[in-house]
Amino acid sequence: MNHKVMKSAVIYIHGKSGSASESEHYKPLFPDDDVIGLKYQTFTPWETGKEIHHAVIKLKAEYESLILIANSIGAYFSMNANIDALIGKAYFISPIVDMERLITDRMAWENVTESELKKQGVIPSAFGEELSWEYLCYVREHPVVWSVPTDILYGRKDALTSYETITAFAEKHRASLTVIENGEHWFHTEEQMRYLDNWIREKSK
Repeated sequence: MNHKVMKSAVIYIHGKSGSASESEHYKPLFPDDDVIGLKYQTFTPWETGKEIHHAVIKLKAEYESLILIANSIGAYFSMNANIDALIGKAYFISPIVDMERLITDRMAWENVTESELKKQGVIPSAFGEELSWEYLCYVREHPVVWSVPTDILYGRKDALTSYETITAFAEKHRASLTVIENGEHWFHTEEQMRYLDNWIREKSK
C-alpha cells in the first residue's frame, strides 16, 4: 500500500553555525507543506552528504515531492549528497558553489602553499577553520553535479563567493540568480529577511 501523502515537504539545510530550528522561519512561506530542518552531525562533504542523502530518501518515501532550501555551505553539502533525482525544486541562499576556489583563496590569505598543506595534512588558520589537504583533495576529486531546477539569492557584498563565481555557476546549471545589492553572505537584517521572503514567494508561484 502506498502511504505517501500528496503534499510536498520542504527540507532545510543550514549553514555553518546555523541550526535546523531556522526552518521555522520558512513555515509561513509554505503553509500547505511540511517544513523540516535537518540537524546534521558532521561537517565534511563526504559525511554530511551521506546524512542529507539518507534524510531525503526517508522523506521521499513519505511525500509526493520534495523542495530543498539550503543556506551557505548547506548548499554545497546538498550538492554532494546525490539527491538530484529526489528533489523537485531548490532554493539556494548565499550558496558556496565553488569550494575549491574558497579553499585556495583561504590558503592564499594564510600564505600556505599546496606543498606545505600536503606535507602537514592540516594547518590551523587565522579565520578559525583548519585547512585540510584531505578536504581539498575530496573537493577536486568530486566536482559538483547538480541538475535540480534552482533559484539562487545572492548578496552583492558576499565575502565568500564572488559575483563572477556565482554567475558562472548559475549559467552552467541554468539556475536563476537574484542579487540583492546590500546583501551580505549572512542574511539577517529585517530588510534582508523581508527581501528573502518576498523572493521565495515570487519564485514559488
